[in-house]
Amino acid sequence: MEKTRIVLGITGGVAAYKAAELARLLVKADYSVDCVLTEAASHFIGSATLQAITGRPVYQNLWDARVANGMPHIELGRNTAAILIAPTSADFMVKLVHGRADDLLSTLCLARTCPLLIAPAMNRQMWEHPATQRNAVQLTADGVTLLGPAAGEQACGETGLGRMLEPDALFAALTAYLQPKSLAGCRVLITAGPTFEPIDPVRGLTNTSSGKMGYAIAAAAHATGAVVTLVSGPTALPTPWGVTRVDVLQATEMLSAVEQRAANCDLFIAVAAVADYRPASPSANKLKKSGSAQTLELIENPDILARIARLPNAPFCVGFAAETDAVLEHAAAKRLKKGIPLIIANRAQDTLGADTAAVTLIDAAGQHPLAAAPKTEIARQIIAHIAQHLQ
Repeated sequence: MEKTRIVLGITGGVAAYKAAELARLLVKADYSVDCVLTEAASHFIGSATLQAITGRPVYQNLWDARVANGMPHIELGRNTAAILIAPTSADFMVKLVHGRADDLLSTLCLARTCPLLIAPAMNRQMWEHPATQRNAVQLTADGVTLLGPAAGEQACGETGLGRMLEPDALFAALTAYLQPKSLAGCRVLITAGPTFEPIDPVRGLTNTSSGKMGYAIAAAAHATGAVVTLVSGPTALPTPWGVTRVDVLQATEMLSAVEQRAANCDLFIAVAAVADYRPASPSANKLKKSGSAQTLELIENPDILARIARLPNAPFCVGFAAETDAVLEHAAAKRLKKGIPLIIANRAQDTLGADTAAVTLIDAAGQHPLAAAPKTEIARQIIAHIAQHLQ
């Protein structure tokens, strides 16, 4: 199978060193990557580094004799899924706006037939300058996709908008851009991670859920064109690119956050490992050892998924069942009890906190097992199955 081809353009700027990591991520994901440097970029990163990472020649010269027909600005754009320029300098934005073609990369962009994505990177005053802002607006109007910039510390020592997005964010954004948009415009609400039910100010009841599956599903849904809101319990995970995140702690907070948004969503996916019980009377102060046994009274937490499924005009609801035994039987019974069209069953001791999962999708048509794979891949398959239901 032929690999998807990406042209990675690099212009002059300190952030050019990050292009090496971006190229590595793309190659690792099995993309074919051709790097094109401007003359200024070559002062910040060397061709040898990029060639070693991609395993392919690096291009800079408009008159490159390695291209048989002598037209690298045409050949590099053929059979290419997208051109991503990272970093994109203020000067190069000007070239794109005015169609100026005075080097290989700018000429390639003018002659392209594929999508163009750019990741601006510059000093904050340069980014905020009215001329740059006008150029950004014009590029968007011309169909160019702008990724960032982000806010943060800059090489010049200042802080503000102008930082290039980090390589992992750019990789996620490009991957999402290239995905088929089977859920275009669909409003998706997802819960993820564990909940934490306080016993006192420093202790609580929780579980070993990492949130990885829920976050992967949020990223996969966004990649297919959905507008995604992620209601998350406490995790150590970064927010997926393009996803709106709402942080909560307790099950009651998660319920409130979901109920506030349920009426405005088309699809609700309950991935979170919500605690079934919470302490009846959390202590306002840290509990001390007493030298004797302690009894903790627990009360049942609300069933978030069941409540949403019972709403008038309820969204399409999908649940997860993490079971330790009789996994498929318990999951099937849970689907019927909650009155939802689809539930995803997995073995709790194999999946909680892990990077991989093996799941079975259970709906009215029967059972659909998915073999063990990274959660990112399982998430894509789950979203594809849900999209078929919605269509």
